[in-house]
Amino acid sequence: MNRTHVQQGYAISRHHRAHLLEVVLAFMKKNLVMMIALAAALATALIVPPDAEYLTYFDFKTLTCLFCVLAVVCALKNMRFFYMLAHKVVQLFKTARLSVLALVYITFIGSMLIANDMALLTFLPLGFLVLSATGKEKYMAFTFIMQNIAANLGGMLTPFGNPQNLYLYTKYNIPTGEFMAIMAPPFIISIAMITLCCFIFVRSEPLTVADEDIKLDPKKTVLYLLLFALSIAIVFRGIPYLVGLFVIPAVLLVTDRKALKMVDYPLLLTFVFFFIFAGNMARIDVVREAFSALLEKSTLLVSVLSCQVISNVPSSILLSQFTGNYAELLVGVNIGGAGTLIASLASLITFREYLSHNPGKAGAYIVKFSLFNFGMLAILTCVMFVIL
Repeated sequence: MNRTHVQQGYAISRHHRAHLLEVVLAFMKKNLVMMIALAAALATALIVPPDAEYLTYFDFKTLTCLFCVLAVVCALKNMRFFYMLAHKVVQLFKTARLSVLALVYITFIGSMLIANDMALLTFLPLGFLVLSATGKEKYMAFTFIMQNIAANLGGMLTPFGNPQNLYLYTKYNIPTGEFMAIMAPPFIISIAMITLCCFIFVRSEPLTVADEDIKLDPKKTVLYLLLFALSIAIVFRGIPYLVGLFVIPAVLLVTDRKALKMVDYPLLLTFVFFFIFAGNMARIDVVREAFSALLEKSTLLVSVLSCQVISNVPSSILLSQFTGNYAELLVGVNIGGAGTLIASLASLITFREYLSHNPGKAGAYIVKFSLFNFGMLAILTCVMFVIL
């Protein structure tokens, strides 16, 4: 009897270990960029052992601003605030072309206000619902790709639109007017190219979206919009970031604890790990000299190419250690978000969302994705190389 109990206990224990392993592997797969950042941080820590200087690596204001914006956006998302706005806008249009344009523009504008990752997580499901409910699935891949490009390139105009913008805006203490002036040309070109693609590749076919009654809690809506305004004021240096770090979690603990749980903590940890990686790399003489020499030749081209290999957020953190040319670096890590699937975390989010609705179509999606992304990247790079 005891032997049987031991065997049963062992079987249960083995099952629990197997389940735990599955959970860990799923988490690592879902947060691949964070795991790469962790590996990079650990690898460089072997060369530069941890010491007191590690504390100087971290940009605590960037981390706080990112946390505050993400937390408030999660609270608004839980109320279906953004979904309601987007649904109303799409209802106004009666053709497939205009509806796809509306979905893309909503993502474009959303990325400027709530960051590109959140814009995609909010509006990609709406794109799927609109196209599947109206029998226009043939435009699914194109719409997702355009929404992805819109999120990556739309967020470039504002300091809080893309995570790398928030970091560079803070690190170099860039004046807001100058920041927007630097990013205006690629932003305008991006709007023109995205609009042209939608007109060329989507027909003006009749399309209607069913009405849906979405009611918002007026008091919570006002409260969360005020918190969002507080977050933006912190980003623009109008209010000390420690105020937001205290006020926003305190309010959400009372009104919506789920929002605090939904914050993209792996993204925050990705920043932490890459701060360690970049800080250590800057202390290695050979690496510092090599990067400094390359960046002197063309900060724009080096940053664009770096994004294709290690993504835009780590590129901005790493390269900022070796150059003071923030204008070219800023443009490079933003337009560099287009290109490969790993050039931006947002692209991986879109790819994952598309495959969840269209399993088995990864190959066709990647081909279309690459054609549109590299086409836009080539045009933007050439134009900005001449301008800068």
